[in-house]
Amino acid sequence: MSEKNLLMLFVRNPELGKVKTRLAASVGPETALDIYLHLLRHTRDITQSLPMDKVVYYAGKVEEEDLWPRQYYKKKLQPDGDLGERMKMAFEVAFAEGYTSVVIIGSDCPQLTSDIINQAFEELKTHEVVIGPALDGGYYLLGMKHLHPEFFRNKRWSTEHVFPDTLYDIERLHLSHTLLPYLSDIDKLEDLQDNWPA
Repeated sequence: MSEKNLLMLFVRNPELGKVKTRLAASVGPETALDIYLHLLRHTRDITQSLPMDKVVYYAGKVEEEDLWPRQYYKKKLQPDGDLGERMKMAFEVAFAEGYTSVVIIGSDCPQLTSDIINQAFEELKTHEVVIGPALDGGYYLLGMKHLHPEFFRNKRWSTEHVFPDTLYDIERLHLSHTLLPYLSDIDKLEDLQDNWPA
């Protein structure tokens, strides 16, 4: 069976007061929006030329003319529900469309590179699951070859428990898996101070 790879990008629409709210509490909504736009552009720059299908899932509404050009990205609206339900449904749709390896990323990780994303798809040739752990206890990337709904149930999203609880599911289900490098997400002022390019 031929490989059919999909990269899914979960993003928020860059609107003042609606992005990086934890960060905005420290730096103000305008600066938080500027930082989020920088993160979006970084995510676009590292994904645009990758050799697989790509879909941008918007949290608010699909934007036609924005920094995600249609010749490189399909565009969809995130379904309703909490983060887990939204991700699960996105994976469901991808596998229903015939994709054999599906990877999801967000747009909060300035350390993420094209090479790491390519590595994730390489690892899925020999593993059932690949996960990129974030230093705050979440994850910046999750990839799989079949839907595992357990990964998205009973999770305390946006807490330090997400990665360990997901890893527990992977091990409990005896799925072959591999970890990518630990990277840092940008959620709070301390993350910015530690990881922002000077």
